[in-house]
Formats: sequence, structure tokens, C-alpha cells
Amino acid sequence: MDDWTPRTLAIAAGRPHGPGEPLNTPIVATSTFQAGGDSVYARSDGTATWAALEEAVGALEGGRAFAFASGVATLSAVLDALPVGARVVVPTFSYAVTRGALQHAQKLGRLTVTELEPTDTQAWIDSGADLLWLESPTNPTLDVMDIEAIAKAARGRVVVDNTFATPLHQQPLKLGADIVVHSATKLIGGHSDLLLGIAVAKEDAVAEELHGARTRGGSTPGALEAWLALRGLRTLHVRLAEQEKTAALLVSRLAEHPVVTKVRYPGFGMMAAFELADAEAAGRVCASVRLIRSATSLGGVESLVERRAWLPGEERVPAGLIRLSVGLEDPEDLWRDLLSALG
Repeated sequence: MDDWTPRTLAIAAGRPHGPGEPLNTPIVATSTFQAGGDSVYARSDGTATWAALEEAVGALEGGRAFAFASGVATLSAVLDALPVGARVVVPTFSYAVTRGALQHAQKLGRLTVTELEPTDTQAWIDSGADLLWLESPTNPTLDVMDIEAIAKAARGRVVVDNTFATPLHQQPLKLGADIVVHSATKLIGGHSDLLLGIAVAKEDAVAEELHGARTRGGSTPGALEAWLALRGLRTLHVRLAEQEKTAALLVSRLAEHPVVTKVRYPGFGMMAAFELADAEAAGRVCASVRLIRSATSLGGVESLVERRAWLPGEERVPAGLIRLSVGLEDPEDLWRDLLSALG
């Protein structure tokens, strides 16, 4: 598998092998196993369904992968290894739930947390933090961080949230990161019908830390969710390719619209953002779209908009910023919907 491309790995990795084996790993719905084998209890030993998903994502990211009950559960597993008083840095603009969890840990005296501008690479290198939590592109401002420069020079452990980029666009472990995490709820699952997180480690010792944290914390994935996430992964490359083409088209047109003050797009992926004059204008657009749905989350086959500044912890986000998750609808239908809502 070493010479297979990412799109091939997404389809071929994690499949059963041998005569008479099923083509796809089935849903293994069990909590316990009969005595005498290698597996005793699912919480500690996993299941064939989890293992298939973990093998596939691990192959794509270049490390050992572990599935968790949600994307946020991967954060808890990573933090589990930190001693009390450890210093953590996180982007100023990043997933609000991540920052909220870190701020809660700081309030309890568990950690010291510093927020840094995502594109100030030198500040990240000079931070001296025990854990550097990177997110690239960032949510919702879509800033791109210099993962390789930070990972090569940083003293502490480097973790990268790769949810937006996916392993089809970047593989942070190959850039020097220690751990990569995904909210597989989003693009990997791809259909807005599951909650699941994945953490991938480059070194065996770090991988064992993640496995131990999952076992102790009990943040294991459901059998159906793991199966759905693997099924979603199989079509990630074709979904993402179409979504990217549509995103580029919409971004170019939004940039020319007279009421749009700014467009944010990193040049790849299916996530974009655009800004209007104020919260009222952005709210009207979110309330006026008909084909596009106004909802949180992202990465599904349906297009979604959300004014992120309304959420707790997102007060620094520009009030008129609308995050756009581009789906698989016809691009012209999406543009007509946006055009009508923009007025």
C-alpha cells in the first residue's frame, strides 16, 4: 500500500482479505467476546468495524489511528497525557468548542492556555508550550498555518486538527506533527448522520497513550457510526473534488457581489466564508436561503450557512461573517439561492 495514492487508499485500505471474506467489514455489534481469543471486551480491544476504519484513516495519515465517540473526545484524549500546569497554545480563531474545553481546563487549574494568531508562525515557535494545538485551515476564518515550520521548531507536542483539509490535502504527520485529529462527523462521514472522532499518532508510544485514554475514558465509537464513517471515507475523494469546484465558483462570484465586503477561501477544500456589513445583514441571508440550509456543522452533501458570531465563544468573529459549507447540489442552483438571499 506504500505506493498507492490517497484516493486509492481511501477505497482499498481497511478491507477484509482472503477467499470467502466479505468485501466490506460488517457492523460488529458486540460489547464482549468469548474467552480464548485475542479480544475480551470492546472498550479495550475494539471491534473489527472500528479496526477497519482505523486502518483506512491510519493509512491515509501515515500513523496509527483510533476512533472515538466524537471529535471533541479526541481533544480529551490528547489532554489526558498532559501534567497539571502544562502550557497549551491554540489559535485565536479556531473551533469554539476546542477553545471552550481548554478554557474550562484552565479555570479548574488544570492547564495554562494561551491564544495566538494562527498566521504568526514565529510566535508559535517561540511559545515554549508543552502542547501546540494547530488548526489549518482555521474555523471559521480559514487561515492557513505553517504546520511544517512550527512542527520542526517547536519544543512541545504538536497536534493538528485536519478536519477541514482532510488527508487528501495535507498529512500533518509527514510535516512533523505528533498527532492529527479529525471530527469524522464532518467530511470523512460526509452525510451529516453520525458523531465520531479520529486521532492518529506517528509514534507507537503516543499511539498507546491515545488508546489508553480512550479505554479509561470510555469514549468509544458506536458500531453503526464507525461503519458509516468508513463508508463515507470511500467516497471522500469524489465528493471533495466536486465540492471544491463548486466552492471556487461561488467564491469568485461572491467576491464580485456589491454587498459582500470580504471573501475568505484558502484556495482548496469546500469550506468558505464571506462577510457582509453587519450581523443584521448576515442574519437576513441565513434566514432567506431556501436550497441552502441554515445550520451548524459542515462537510455533508448538503450546503449549509451559519453566522458564527452568534455562538458563545465566537464574539471576536466578525459579526457579518457567514461560514459556507459547500455541498453537492448543482452549482447554478446554489448561486441562484445565494443571489436571491443577498438581495
